[in-house]
Amino acid sequence: MTDIERRKRDHLDIVLSGTASHTMPAGFDRFSFAHNALPEVNFDAIDLASQFLGFPLRIPFLASSMTGGPVESITINRALAEAAQQCGFAMGVGSQRIALTTPETHGLGRELRRIAPDIPIFGNLGAVQLVNGMGVDDARRAVDAIEANALILHLNPLQEVLQKGGDTNFKGVAAAIERLVKHLPVPVIIKEVGSGISAGVAGRLIACGVSAIDVAGAGGTSWAAVEGKRSTDAADLSLGEIYRDWGISTAECLSEIHAAYPSMPLIASGGIRHGLDAAKAIRLGASLVGQAAALLPAATQSTEAVIVHVEGFERALKIACFVTGSASLAELRQAALRG
Repeated sequence: MTDIERRKRDHLDIVLSGTASHTMPAGFDRFSFAHNALPEVNFDAIDLASQFLGFPLRIPFLASSMTGGPVESITINRALAEAAQQCGFAMGVGSQRIALTTPETHGLGRELRRIAPDIPIFGNLGAVQLVNGMGVDDARRAVDAIEANALILHLNPLQEVLQKGGDTNFKGVAAAIERLVKHLPVPVIIKEVGSGISAGVAGRLIACGVSAIDVAGAGGTSWAAVEGKRSTDAADLSLGEIYRDWGISTAECLSEIHAAYPSMPLIASGGIRHGLDAAKAIRLGASLVGQAAALLPAATQSTEAVIVHVEGFERALKIACFVTGSASLAELRQAALRG
């Protein structure tokens, strides 16, 4: 097993253990919808269909990037792809770096597209890799490997600086993103991994030409805590705990970025617990709502378990629409929200 494979397996085990979450909330509990006791809506006719970057979806749900290394990822990616095809949601894969640098695909090959021919699949690379050995050709290979509809570049400076041997040279990453956007034939989506994206950084990314932003705010998995728990060094473990709650809450990211750049497509991830959180995120400006850690236990079990999870998420979102008198997501975006 390579060092990268071992690290990915550690990540999976720690996230599944539930011991590496932020203690700060994602921020959605401070908001509440005004209840509509006379909704004039047929629950069974509520339409959750939407589009994201031109891709049609039956529900505004994204299986967020989870894993890209260990053997378990083959099972996880298959379950997610099969469920996404059946339920009509989008899928983001974990980092493809290992699949590009080893002979094995680790479940990140064209079989995903064969399993899920009709849903958007998003590739994934670390943005910092663009200034540390990878370039436009590697990004094209990542897209081609899974016939991706878009490429996610993840930003994770806190994780990298706390990770033994992490990539801490972020000098020139913005220019590299801009260069990639100009030469890649599919949209580029930027995401954090759990510390959030501020409106100021969002403005810089928009100037680079990115097509969408996944705020991936604080409130879910803390990758500072994950890296701390991976270490056998007491000082590193302490640093992981010191920075466990570093970041901007998901709700705050959404509110600030949407207020500053209302036409920018946003993905809400980071501590999304259920469909009611999703409804609030959509009302705050999200076009798509993602889950990773909350979905991971089901994804390690079976396709059927993922479908059950997503159907529960969908029902909770529909109920929020119903009791706000919203027959569609467009109407939900106009619903009265207090907070």
